[in-house]
Amino acid sequence: MAIKLKSVEQIERMCRAGRVVRLVLDRLCELVAPGVTTEELDAEAERLCDERGGKCLFKGVAGRGGAGPFPGSICVSLNEQVVHGIPSRDVMIREGDIVGVDFGVAMDGWCADAAETYMVGQTDDDVRRLVEVTRNSLEIAVGMCGPGRKWSHVAAAMQGYIESEGFSVVREFVGHGIGVEMHEDPKVPNFVSPDLRRSDINLEAGLVLAVEPMVNMGSPEVKYASDGWTVVTCDSKPSAHFEHTLAITADGITVLTDGK
Repeated sequence: MAIKLKSVEQIERMCRAGRVVRLVLDRLCELVAPGVTTEELDAEAERLCDERGGKCLFKGVAGRGGAGPFPGSICVSLNEQVVHGIPSRDVMIREGDIVGVDFGVAMDGWCADAAETYMVGQTDDDVRRLVEVTRNSLEIAVGMCGPGRKWSHVAAAMQGYIESEGFSVVREFVGHGIGVEMHEDPKVPNFVSPDLRRSDINLEAGLVLAVEPMVNMGSPEVKYASDGWTVVTCDSKPSAHFEHTLAITADGITVLTDGK
C-alpha cells in the first residue's frame, strides 16, 4: 500500500471540501419527500456544488465492464439498492422509502466524501432500526479512531455491533483513503478479514480515511443491477449506508464532513 499522509494545511483544505459535502447532504435531507425524483436531488446537489466553486467527484467516473461513465453528481440508492444508484427522472421517492445519498466534492484539488441514508415518512420499524444501527456503527468508528490504534480493532467493533443487532456487513465494497484522489490507499473494510489481519492499518497523524459502513437487513451478498452501476442486495432486502471523511491528527480525530 502506498499510503499518503497529509499535512495539517492539506487537511484543512480537505475540510473546505467537506463543508460543501455537508451543505449539500443537509440540503438534500430537506428535499427528500414523497413525489420528489432522484434527478431533482441530483440537480440541486450539482447546483450547490457549482455555486461554491467545487467539482462533483462522481460525475463522469468510468464504469466497469460495458457500463458507461457515471451520469450523476450524486449516487442515490433506494431500499434494496446498496450503493451507486443512478439519479433518474423516472425514479420517484415514496412514503416509507429509505434513500441513501453518497456525494463527493473536490475543492482546489482536494477531496471529501460522505453519505447519509434518509428515512421518508413512516418507515417500518425494522427498516428504521437498520438505518439507526448503520449510523451508530459509523459513530463507533469516529469514537474509536485516533493515533496509535489499529484499524482492525475499529472494524471488529463495527462488525460485532452490527451483527449483534441481527444485520450483516457488505463485504464487496469498503471505505478508502482519500486526498488529491477520491480513492487512495488503503482500503478500509468495515469487518475483519484475513487480508486485514495480515496487513493492518496503523492509524497515525496525517492519515485521512473515508469510512463507510454498508449494512444489509438480510444476507451480506450483493450484485450489480442491469445498468452496470447500481449495486443491490441479492435477497432484495433493504440496505443502509453512512460515510464520513475522517482525519487522524496528533490530538485524536477530525471529522471533515460534519460541517464544523
